[in-house]
Amino acid sequence: MTTMIAPSPQPLRPSQSRHQRVLLAAVLLLGSLGIILFLSLTQGSVALTWGELAAAALRRGDTLSQTIFWDLRLPRVLAALLVGAALGLAGALLQGMLRNGLASPFLLGISAGAGLMVVLTVGVGLVQIWVPLGAWLGAVVTTFLVYLLARTGTTLSIERLILGGVAFSSFFGAIQSLLLLLSPDGQIQAALNWLIGSLNGRGWTEVRLVGPLIVVALVAGCLLARQVNLLSLGDDLATGLGTSLGRSRILIGTVATLLAAGAVSVAGLVGFVGLIVPHGVRLLVGTDYRLVLPFSVLGGALVLAGADLIARTGPVELPVGVVTAMLGAPVFIWLLHQRRTAGGV
Repeated sequence: MTTMIAPSPQPLRPSQSRHQRVLLAAVLLLGSLGIILFLSLTQGSVALTWGELAAAALRRGDTLSQTIFWDLRLPRVLAALLVGAALGLAGALLQGMLRNGLASPFLLGISAGAGLMVVLTVGVGLVQIWVPLGAWLGAVVTTFLVYLLARTGTTLSIERLILGGVAFSSFFGAIQSLLLLLSPDGQIQAALNWLIGSLNGRGWTEVRLVGPLIVVALVAGCLLARQVNLLSLGDDLATGLGTSLGRSRILIGTVATLLAAGAVSVAGLVGFVGLIVPHGVRLLVGTDYRLVLPFSVLGGALVLAGADLIARTGPVELPVGVVTAMLGAPVFIWLLHQRRTAGGV
């Protein structure tokens, strides 16, 4: 009598294991994002049931519910998704381009330029709609000046790029502080609400004004995965593979600047999202920027939407920038510990 021996299960090939890991990460992020969106639309000072939410979305039922959904919560949620996605992708692009895990969207002086323009705009008493435009313009101009300082001929010096960003940030930050000291109390409060980072009061105006630019920049940034992968290998190897270092860095940096400037123009100076999201994404899907970039879009949207939900569900609404800083610092410390334990940088 012959004894049948069951064949041992075949081990997963590396490609299969990688695909399963990516699929699991996608399900995790998309599922969490769906839960956060549902809670953001239903929870608040006036809670909405699932039936009331569905009726309001179809412009039926109670008028108050429709107003809460269409005029207050939906544009704010969309603004949080756009800002978070922009900051997450900008951080991933800069960290890959500079091969520096501490790089963030504000590394190139974006925050200082935007903040200075906000203080100037509020100080001269312009209409509220000009504040996001002023922030966007200040961020773009400052980054352009940093690029000019770092460029030598056709090459772009990473060291001068970083040092130039630090120098402009210090200079503009000093001017900003001086203007705040000389401003009336009302103007100081208005400027500080923007500089701390907040989504309170953000509506369809900001979404329609900046949203299309952010969406275009998100698509363009995800299409730069090949260039970021080559730059992350090192200058010598990237040059040997036929990559123009200066052109690639200018292109990647320009897209990252547009993303960060768009985010700043909507929500102000929201920290830590662009810093920690790429680290978390690399832990989930690895270091291939064909995956890191789109997953950073999802991760950034999830983090900022969740932070905004936390910020507005307490007894007193907090600026979302305060929440991201309070949550982001411990998470970043944990991520650094995980990378050190795993032997990473």
